Amino acid sequence: MHRPTPPGDSRVTGRTAALLAAAITVTALCAADTIARSYPFGPRTRNVNDLGNQYVPFHAHLWDLLHGRAQGGLLINWQSGFGASFLPDLGTYLGSPFALLVGLFPRDRIDLAVYVVTVLKTAAAAAAMTCLLLALRRGRWWTAGLLGASYALCGWAVAVANYNTMWLDGLIALPLLCLVGEWALERRRPLLGVVIVALAWIANFYTAYMATLAAGLVLLLRLLLAGLDRRQALAAAGRAVRTVALGVGLAAPLVAVVYFGTKHAYPGQEGQFVPVALRDLLARLLPTTYSFGSPALYVSAVALLLALALPFHRGVPRRVRAGWTVLVVAVTLSLQWAPTQLVWHAFATPQGSAYREAFVVCALLVLAAWQALSHGLPDWRALGAASALLALICAIASGSALVHSYTWAVLLLAVVGALGGLALLVLADRGAAAARRRTVLAGCAVVLLVGGQLGETAATSAVATRLRLNHLDDYTPWGQRQQREADAVASVDAWPRYRTEPGRYQTVGNDALMVGGEGAQYYSSLTSDVLSRMLTALGDGWTSHARSVQSLDNPVTDAVFSVGARVHNPPDPHQHWLPKGGGPVTVSRQEVPPLVTVRPVGTSARADVSAFGPSPYRNQERLLGSRVYTLPRQTVRTGTGKPPQHGGAQPGLLVAAPARGSDVPPPAITARCAPGDQVFLWAPHFSGMARLTGGPDSLYRSDAQGAKIAAMQPLGRVPASGRVQIELSPDRPSRIPDGAVGCLDTAALRAAVDGLRATAATGVTVDDGTVHAELPAGSKGTAVVAAPRIAGWRCAAGDAEQRPAGEYYGLIAVPLDGSATSLTCTFHPPGLRLGSAVGGAALLGLIVLGVFGAVRRRRATAPQPATVRPSEPLTHAL
Repeated sequence: MHRPTPPGDSRVTGRTAALLAAAITVTALCAADTIARSYPFGPRTRNVNDLGNQYVPFHAHLWDLLHGRAQGGLLINWQSGFGASFLPDLGTYLGSPFALLVGLFPRDRIDLAVYVVTVLKTAAAAAAMTCLLLALRRGRWWTAGLLGASYALCGWAVAVANYNTMWLDGLIALPLLCLVGEWALERRRPLLGVVIVALAWIANFYTAYMATLAAGLVLLLRLLLAGLDRRQALAAAGRAVRTVALGVGLAAPLVAVVYFGTKHAYPGQEGQFVPVALRDLLARLLPTTYSFGSPALYVSAVALLLALALPFHRGVPRRVRAGWTVLVVAVTLSLQWAPTQLVWHAFATPQGSAYREAFVVCALLVLAAWQALSHGLPDWRALGAASALLALICAIASGSALVHSYTWAVLLLAVVGALGGLALLVLADRGAAAARRRTVLAGCAVVLLVGGQLGETAATSAVATRLRLNHLDDYTPWGQRQQREADAVASVDAWPRYRTEPGRYQTVGNDALMVGGEGAQYYSSLTSDVLSRMLTALGDGWTSHARSVQSLDNPVTDAVFSVGARVHNPPDPHQHWLPKGGGPVTVSRQEVPPLVTVRPVGTSARADVSAFGPSPYRNQERLLGSRVYTLPRQTVRTGTGKPPQHGGAQPGLLVAAPARGSDVPPPAITARCAPGDQVFLWAPHFSGMARLTGGPDSLYRSDAQGAKIAAMQPLGRVPASGRVQIELSPDRPSRIPDGAVGCLDTAALRAAVDGLRATAATGVTVDDGTVHAELPAGSKGTAVVAAPRIAGWRCAAGDAEQRPAGEYYGLIAVPLDGSATSLTCTFHPPGLRLGSAVGGAALLGLIVLGVFGAVRRRRATAPQPATVRPSEPLTHAL
């Protein structure tokens, strides 16, 4: 049996154990990235998928906010989506206190800042779990640190959360919330418990919800094992529920804003849960396995062996063995059942990875391992049974395609190190051994266990880092390309006099947050429904099922949205699917109306995006208020000269590339327009290259699954003959819609712009969530603000009372009767008032709780009055 830590040293050893866990975690992560040659220790980018597209750009925007350089504030982000609500994004991506650390780094090292934040969060999770283990039961401090690092370096952390930075806050929250449950059980630290719950839900409410469920299950088991009577158990559970309620209430101002932000977001894709095969589920318990669509349940070999040994460990009370074993098995099975999956994900089917709660199972495995270790080392019988179970897991998992040849080598070395270290500890704990011999044996055990875990977890993390690059899109960290873009934007930016678009060939999905400017580009889980639908109706393209909208390079929409400067970038050479070609970054300027225009009497302020028609060209004209396009009759022919087939249930004509080696020409579209007009092609479901005969290629990117559609693009000028021929080079079967070709009369557009400028606002100021415009005297009709009418905008003309803003085909609109000479619109995020009310009530409850606790402690420590004995005279007692 091990010797427990003396009570007087518990704080010191607890800190030391937490530091050890953090040190092991940092060392393993940095070693893994060095092995994988990943940023910042090698040339390979780590910016895969949403890390490059969302999280790094949002942290860059936070840096700008902290340094006073952002366009917008906490309420409105004016750089993205022509004006997007920012508080929901703040609560979703930037709520963690760790996020503030990016402000300490140079702006051009934002990728390094996010990497450091990621490593520090993972280390904090290791330290938090270590503190929880020692709070649950005393034991060797260094073994607690080892298991704490095992939790922080679990498969979910290194394979999934490593590039979903905000999810790591849930990894930290779970052990902290379990500690809060322990305090509720012991009637300790009620105020600190509320603060921890609040911080966890503010940092990332999504994973905090999962962590809260998990902590509730752990507390329930602790109550069952504590042997309390019903009254005591209910009182402890009540204290825990009160703590969670007050903590979530304090977080309500941000959580409510995020919740209502999701209600107004574009719905995206609805998925259906399909459980993975048993062999794949068990394979993810092993090191160096990776898959996007299966639960990453890996913990270190020593943690897994100890958890498997728990049911057979005779030194652990039978109820404890049974309780922790049942909990681990039950929660693992809940990952495989659709109803419980919905519960774990707050009753919403997740887009992307379906096993985002897998870190809960990893935590329970580590907690079970600590129960086996802290009650005394397992004997040979228990370790033998655990080894047999592990062999059975390996036998079943061997049929999985997720297991590679190197998996067995890493696993063998890890198991040998774990069993060898545990065996040396057993020998060292035998009382008959000399003190020096025990010290040597214990030292060798530490080397085997710590060294084995470092190697195993570093290999697992390195493999995950390398394989992610093969399965997901990736993006370059900040470099010369982004710096050139940023310099070009800064040279012409004049917000709010006009907008500056950072460019069509974007580097990431949130280019404006990285390089500056105020454009249409925006990628978030909270991209508003009105923005996506409006831009789609205008001919824009998107990815990620309409939650990542792109820049729309079109002079009509530039006029509507007051885009007075546009940056033109060469294609990003890092993206293999883009056309190759270099060249300098250039900027084009155009005269556009200001942000606020006045439309004539009769213009509706109640036309929402559903009033748009099927043609994006006509929809653009509706917003502009003038007819500027000619829509010619088009003829689509295959390379053989025959008309293509219809798309069946889908509208449009099917076109496909000729067979390889064939001399048949590619399909083409022909039409006739006025010479000199600008030719546009709108083909959202076309994938490949399109060009006017003799002109440059334009890339159209869409997919058959509907996750991506292509944007309308300019192809060039109509030749003197008036004959338009567009050559198509599809890279997959694609559809060409009716009305795909539009010819823009640029002279008519200039006249329309001049007309809008003549009656527009004479001055516009923008301050975070407020837009103020000075209007010409006698303005009648409808004032239109060139910003999407997302929920939360309220406007007033002159001194009138503010009311919910009207809508003009998705834009903010306010009726004018000729009496007002100014317009003011303010933005209040939906849910902020409700959340603030709930937060205020929770704060009041916290104050009452604090006062009640102080009064109770004062009464408990107050001196008791003298007791008068019956035999003593009253006067003597006085």
